[in-house]
Amino acid sequence: MLEAKNNDELPAIPGKRYFAIGEVAELCGVKPHVLRYWEQEFPQLKPVKRRGNRRYYQRQDVIVIRQIRSLLYEQGFTIGGARNKLQGEEARSDSTQSQQIVRQLRSELEDVLRILRR
Repeated sequence: MLEAKNNDELPAIPGKRYFAIGEVAELCGVKPHVLRYWEQEFPQLKPVKRRGNRRYYQRQDVIVIRQIRSLLYEQGFTIGGARNKLQGEEARSDSTQSQQIVRQLRSELEDVLRILRR
């Protein structure tokens, strides 16, 4: 989703578990109030909230924010279009994972059936 040229413009994501909203804003090239707004518009964004309603984002959140930024700022999507695109990708990802689980279960059941036939 993120093109190589866009990744070069943004700093590398450090190997931390949690990031404050200010850090995420710098890592993604947007302002904190934009991140708070995107939380309302994109159900994929759910930062952990701790004492005093402070937001702590995880690495996956930062990646999603960068995808949203790319969709909106580089690819020209509207908020609704970007939301639909992300949900579609999520559904495809879920479908692929489901297919892999079904294949694995089927293989294991075939192995059990072979053992039972002996």
